[in-house]
Amino acid sequence: MENRAGHVVLLGDSIFDNKSYAGDAPDVVGHLRRMLPPEWKATLCAIDGSTTGGIPYQVERVPKNTTHLFVSVGGNDVLKYEHLLSDAGQSGPALLRELSRIADDFYASYAAALGSVCALRKPTWVCTIYNGDLEPDLADAAKAAVAVFNDKIYSVANEKHIPVIELRSICRQPEDYANPIEPSGLGGKKIARAIVDHIQRG
Repeated sequence: MENRAGHVVLLGDSIFDNKSYAGDAPDVVGHLRRMLPPEWKATLCAIDGSTTGGIPYQVERVPKNTTHLFVSVGGNDVLKYEHLLSDAGQSGPALLRELSRIADDFYASYAAALGSVCALRKPTWVCTIYNGDLEPDLADAAKAAVAVFNDKIYSVANEKHIPVIELRSICRQPEDYANPIEPSGLGGKKIARAIVDHIQRG
C-alpha cells in the first residue's frame, strides 16, 4: 500500500451498496475501511438499483481528494432483459440477434458512463458482472448471456486502458450471495479484499 493517505471511492450499484443484503456483517465499504490503513478513507457513492445511466450523477458526488475509483455497474442493465432467458418463442438465430443488439446498446451506455468517470482523471478500475447464485435451470443460460455483456465491459475498459476486476472469479460460492443476485457479507468481504489487492498492485 502506498505510504501517502488515499481516498477510495466506490461507484455503481448494489455490488458495492450491499448494506441491505449483508445482514449483521459489514457491507463492502465497511469491510474496505477495516482493510485499508488507518489514514486512508473509503466513500460509497454507489447506489443500489443504479444502471449505467446513473453513473454521471454519482460522479458529481465524488470528493475532490479522491485517489482511487472503482466502478461496478451493468448488472441492472442486464436484468431488464432477463425474460430472454425463458423465451421459448424465438429461434436460436433470432435470440442471438436480439442479444447482439442489446449488447451493442449496452456497450454505448457503458462507454458513456465510463467516459464520465474518466473525465475525473483519477486511477480507475472497473468490475465485471458476476454470474450470481441462480437456480440450475437458469444458471447456464445466464452465464452465457452475462459473458456477452462482460465482453463489452472488457472492450470499453481496454479502449480506455482501465484494468478490470473479474468478479466471476471472486464470488463463486453460494455463501457469497445473500440472494440470487446480491452479495452477502462474505461476498462483500471478498470484493473489498480484491479492491485492496488491486490498489497494492498499482
